[in-house]
Amino acid sequence: MNTLLLDSDDVDENARMAAVIDAVEEAFGAFERGDSQMPAKSYIDLPQYNGDFRSMPAYLDTGEWDAAGLKWVNVHPDNPEKHDLPTVLGTMIYSDPETAVPLAIIDGTALTMKRTGAAAAVATDYLAVEDATSMGVVGAGVQSYTQLEAISEIRPIEEVVVADKDEERTRAFIDTFDDRFDVRAGSISEAGHCDVLSTVTPVEDPIVGPDDVAEHTHINAMGADAEGKHELADDLLLAARIVIDDHEQCTHSGEINVPYHEGVLGDEDIYAEIGELVVGAKEARGDDTGVTVFDSTGLAIQDVAAAHVVYEQALENDNGTSFGLIDTDDV
Repeated sequence: MNTLLLDSDDVDENARMAAVIDAVEEAFGAFERGDSQMPAKSYIDLPQYNGDFRSMPAYLDTGEWDAAGLKWVNVHPDNPEKHDLPTVLGTMIYSDPETAVPLAIIDGTALTMKRTGAAAAVATDYLAVEDATSMGVVGAGVQSYTQLEAISEIRPIEEVVVADKDEERTRAFIDTFDDRFDVRAGSISEAGHCDVLSTVTPVEDPIVGPDDVAEHTHINAMGADAEGKHELADDLLLAARIVIDDHEQCTHSGEINVPYHEGVLGDEDIYAEIGELVVGAKEARGDDTGVTVFDSTGLAIQDVAAAHVVYEQALENDNGTSFGLIDTDDV
């Protein structure tokens, strides 16, 4: 029995965004129903290298399919300058739950970008106004691209405003999408007054306040992935309907982690987990709902769901490199 090696190009070719969005939504539902196992993300801190490793295992059963996997990922901010390597590198091991056979070794960096965009799209589908046609993006790094790609799958986005201090990154973003959208550079406030806003920055001092968004804006807060990171002002969070992906992760390292630990924001200020909206346990967006915020830390079940889509599509398309990893001669 062979294992598939799927590199970033294979992920791009086989991670059909609409299918990944559906799979991630199913994963959120399985998590809420208790049909998944997801141990807490574990960290190995390496201050001597200004970096860390993170281990993210999960199993989920949607009722139609089940899957298991482990993502091994890092954050090394010095990599680009010192080693000509990306800050984040990831490897996904996708396994057969019945036999434990490693079905695929998948580039986890490309997979993470796809599933992160898909998670924002799921939240946007439940929380944004139905007729949303404009989208703002704060931060024009690599994650910003899949935010727009995914959200435009579930809302008819026409106008896009991107805010970033780096003119080169802003221009690259605009050049990528100007044949599909009316996209332009703008201020944080201009981006925030769109129907949907995705923030994808690593800041620790909030950059988006209450005056920077419209009365109905849905915000996907995607940038916070470690303690101390904080993109949205406390008074904006307190005035919004907050939906999180997981209580433990969000209070530890999500957008709400700083005000939560300072006692500014409590459990009573958290409206729901996204899985509650998916299974219908909580109302998504009502007629009188104002600003909404999705605090996304990224869950291992999302990686497994995205890996499932990529693997099944790669099999169908005969993509990837097949190799023998397990020796069954002596069994």
